[in-house]
Amino acid sequence: MTPATLDPALSASKDERRVTRVRPELVTVLSTFALSALLIVASRFVSPALGSWGQAATVVSLSSFLIVAAFGQGLVILVGGLDLSVASLITLSAVLCTTWVGPEAGAAGILLIPAILVVCALIGAVSGLGITVLGIPPFIMTMATGIIVAAGALGYTSGTPRGSAPAPLLALMKGEVAGIPLLLIFTAAFVIAAAVLQQATGFGRRLYAVGASARAAFVAGVPVTRTVVAAYMLSATASGVAGLMLVGYSDGATLRMGDSYLLPTIAAVVVGGSSILGGSGSFVATVGGAVLLTTLGTVIAALGIGQGWRTVIEGSIILIALLLLRENTFARIRSWFPR
Repeated sequence: MTPATLDPALSASKDERRVTRVRPELVTVLSTFALSALLIVASRFVSPALGSWGQAATVVSLSSFLIVAAFGQGLVILVGGLDLSVASLITLSAVLCTTWVGPEAGAAGILLIPAILVVCALIGAVSGLGITVLGIPPFIMTMATGIIVAAGALGYTSGTPRGSAPAPLLALMKGEVAGIPLLLIFTAAFVIAAAVLQQATGFGRRLYAVGASARAAFVAGVPVTRTVVAAYMLSATASGVAGLMLVGYSDGATLRMGDSYLLPTIAAVVVGGSSILGGSGSFVATVGGAVLLTTLGTVIAALGIGQGWRTVIEGSIILIALLLLRENTFARIRSWFPR
């Protein structure tokens, strides 16, 4: 085969190959963190109380809950699905923690926390089986699951959740080691473990294969149904972990505790560069998206903009990200400039 017959991408010059070695997710991560830093610095012009190291530390802490919940949403989107039960599962986990475990829990009571996560995982399994076995669209199945879970939490608490967080959970979310918040240490460990699971394990590679083409993955011997169900179970478990973190951080639970995390989990994944159609994406880039959205949220709150407009802005971010991340968008932009 002569050089003229080679694929242009394979016969690119050394300089061009060097450019293509720059990983897109690295560019996304650096871009989102740079925008976050820019927003924090620019917020000083809104209020002198903003733009400080204290605000930056607060943003990082508040990002932790979204990072954990967005991990599960990212896995589901990776296989071409969507999880709309995230908010209800965060609330259910928080409510069960305050009622089952409570502030006076001993060692036996703490053992109930894994049981809460098992309940969340089983609910995720129901969503996954409904999608893969019964053929119900992910949007409908997870929305129905979320409504049922929310109604169950409402009936279980009679509309008024009671109790507070167990002491070990409070210590984990508010304690420090050598001046470093335990919340940040826990989140860093979670990010490393989650990134390894998604990017460097056989299970992670099966998720990418199913998201790229479920039929081709099935022909190649990938257990598609088991992989999709596992993704929904992990998403539900991650939502449960986020609910437990929120209980420890706020020392209480409400029936609307998870509502503000549904749209941001999707937005963090999309802003992080993942394809909403599945098959591509990086959890590390999702972390950058979560930090950027949390920074934007703190600036919006400082401006006194209400929750309604905040939702409008988050929805607009998803729309803009979807438009910018279309495969042919950058090709079109390059075509505008003469070579």
